[in-house]
Amino acid sequence: MFTIDHISKSYPKGGLFSKERKRVLTDISFDWGPGECLGIIGESGSGKSTLGRLLLGIEKPDHGSIIWEGKRIDHRRTRFGNISAVFQDYTSSINPFYTVEKALLEPLKLQNNNRDSYGKLDRLLTQVGLDASYRQKFPHELSGGEAQRVCIARAISTEPRCLLLDEAVSSLDGSVQMQILDLLKQLRTIYNMGYIFITHDIQAAAYLCDRVMMMRNGQIEEIVQIEQLKDVQSPYARKLLQMIIT
Repeated sequence: MFTIDHISKSYPKGGLFSKERKRVLTDISFDWGPGECLGIIGESGSGKSTLGRLLLGIEKPDHGSIIWEGKRIDHRRTRFGNISAVFQDYTSSINPFYTVEKALLEPLKLQNNNRDSYGKLDRLLTQVGLDASYRQKFPHELSGGEAQRVCIARAISTEPRCLLLDEAVSSLDGSVQMQILDLLKQLRTIYNMGYIFITHDIQAAAYLCDRVMMMRNGQIEEIVQIEQLKDVQSPYARKLLQMIIT
């Protein structure tokens, strides 16, 4: 369904008009299957968030292609209704002047689903562990965990087939992280959707994902099924694995 074929990405190194460029991603290729939860793991600077922006069509690769069911992902029509996203910074992900209700209605209106939108809100809130009383709250009235639940509700409102989560739990407290991970497991079953879970936390990825792709310095270090995680081959992958054991 999702095919990433030999993509590379670089940015100007000394400013916008500089001819010197810094390579961030090099020759990245992998596939994502329907309903799969793929973890993309790497330390800061590994290129995983840049890869996430490319997968969402926010930026274009310098070389290679990103194809969703035969169509380029940088076409808006290809993305809409198929892939959605939740980011790390939930504080800036919701317009501070929007109520929760207005934030959730925004993608539904874009989907031309006006007639059923209001009736869907309470169901969405319930599914993410909130209730109807949150409809009229503003972002500053929400805790971090509540705000991220609203972001998740908004992302799934259009019932995408793939939800990309870029460090979506990393800024939350430990107990809240587990609640959100459990919520994601439940929603995956309810909506029959898959995830691309970008994180530096291999333990969170091991809890949620079917398969993990480990990145280092803009390249794929190793891809392994979760049940074979202890059999990773590269020294870097074994180093990441030590983070679970210790």
